[in-house]
Amino acid sequence: MLLQLIEEKREVLLCLGKTYGLTAKETVICSQELDQLLNRLDEWNDDRNDNQ
Repeated sequence: MLLQLIEEKREVLLCLGKTYGLTAKETVICSQELDQLLNRLDEWNDDRNDNQ
C-alpha cells in the first residue's frame, strides 16, 4: 500500500513539475508529501531490520 502511494505521488510530482515548474508552490508541496511518504517507508524498513 505504501509503495503504491509513493509511486502515485511520484507521478503527480512529475506532472506538476512539468506543468508548473519545479519551484511552484503546488510542486513543492507535493514534493514534501512525497518526502514524508519516503520517510515512513524508511522508518518501516528500519523497524523491520531491528526486529530481525
